Amino acid sequence: MAHTRILLREDVDDLGARGEIVRVRAGYARNYLLPRKLAVEATSSNVKQIEGERAALLKKEASERTTAEGRAEQISKLVLEFKRKSGEQGALYGSVTSMDIAEALKERGYEIDRHRLHLREPIKRLGEFSVPLRLHREVSIDLQVKVVPEGEVIVGHMTPEQEAELAKQVEPQIEETGEAAE
Repeated sequence: MAHTRILLREDVDDLGARGEIVRVRAGYARNYLLPRKLAVEATSSNVKQIEGERAALLKKEASERTTAEGRAEQISKLVLEFKRKSGEQGALYGSVTSMDIAEALKERGYEIDRHRLHLREPIKRLGEFSVPLRLHREVSIDLQVKVVPEGEVIVGHMTPEQEAELAKQVEPQIEETGEAAE
């Protein structure tokens, strides 16, 4: 197997950080890393150029981390709620995927790539889940996701008008049966 040494220009998951020299298979470098400008060949001139850019890279890294920490603080307060059709046992007809979560975040003003959501498999049951979200190499949070049944009224999530309407519907039923809530 042919291997080559490359210099990473960007962080690549499971490979290395920006500025590192790594050894990868030639095809991976030629077909993926080099065309996407994620890496350059590790020649002495490229290494010298990156060393010259290192100060700018460190400043950029610090600014990206600060931005990611600020976004993490805002996003960690969110609870995303998805309404889905479900069976009696709580199994969903369909699922909630990382793409659904990314779209819900986008609707709230957070442009997050779905690949940054580390959802092992789609959510297929009702309940509350914690989904890891990696905003930066050093900044990760757990995003709270709640999957509730579609079409049902959930106590605690009703508006005062909905509560009043529900009370009007329940009172006649209590009078008919002669039972009173004690």
